[in-house]
Amino acid sequence: MEDIRALLFDVFGTCVDWRTTVTNALVQQCRVALMRRSAIITNDVRAKASAMSNEDWGSFAQEWRSSYYTFTRSLAADSSLNWKTVDDHHLESLHELLVKHGLGREDGDLGGLWNKDEVKEMSLIWHKLDPWPDTVAGLEALNTRYETCTLSNGNIALLKDMQQHGGMPFKHIYSSELFNSYKPNPAIYLGAAKRLGLKPSQCVMVAAHLGDLEAAKGCGYHTVYVERSQEEEKKNEEEARKKGFVDGWVSIDEKGFVSAAEKLGIHV
Repeated sequence: MEDIRALLFDVFGTCVDWRTTVTNALVQQCRVALMRRSAIITNDVRAKASAMSNEDWGSFAQEWRSSYYTFTRSLAADSSLNWKTVDDHHLESLHELLVKHGLGREDGDLGGLWNKDEVKEMSLIWHKLDPWPDTVAGLEALNTRYETCTLSNGNIALLKDMQQHGGMPFKHIYSSELFNSYKPNPAIYLGAAKRLGLKPSQCVMVAAHLGDLEAAKGCGYHTVYVERSQEEEKKNEEEARKKGFVDGWVSIDEKGFVSAAEKLGIHV
């Protein structure tokens, strides 16, 4: 890895703790809605929402996140599908999940836990995800030697808002949106390297998701896996070790990006 010039980062789950941010927002906005002494929320929806625990909202957040995986992988595999941004998906998926869980109306009209404007506002919570404690310090250290760049399926507007919200000092903001597909399509990794004016062998993909790293490795990248809480199953980690496509491994008990910088010889 001596010729490395740039580190490209997955964002959701790797740089930011989406699970805590999204779950807390859902819980808080549910409480706000239920405090209204209004007939706008129907009794059945009010009863359902009142029974939702923090753990229930955490499961809801995971279901929302899982729908994103299905969506992005579908478009990555089939270029004939109509393009949609992640923002578009997040809004549509949230509406569908609210209906599914008895918290919203099929037509999106009044009667649900949140009205249309509130659902749209909630769908944008992904623009305000909080970084992991090591993210900013690790990026600052890595910036002293490398180009740092997002390479996320999130759209550009989302990523810029998230960067500003979390104070994450990336030198470049790249999105799959620039290449009209989604990871793990090879066009994303190859296009990002070309846009940086680099060979894939001069790039490192940093991610908490092994599928992302395996795809990047297949395009000639080096790879660094940063373990993050609940982002990967142990069986997937064991399989990755056998396949050998991870070049650098930062375990869950280390310091994330700070440890990654230290492993690359940067004093933090």
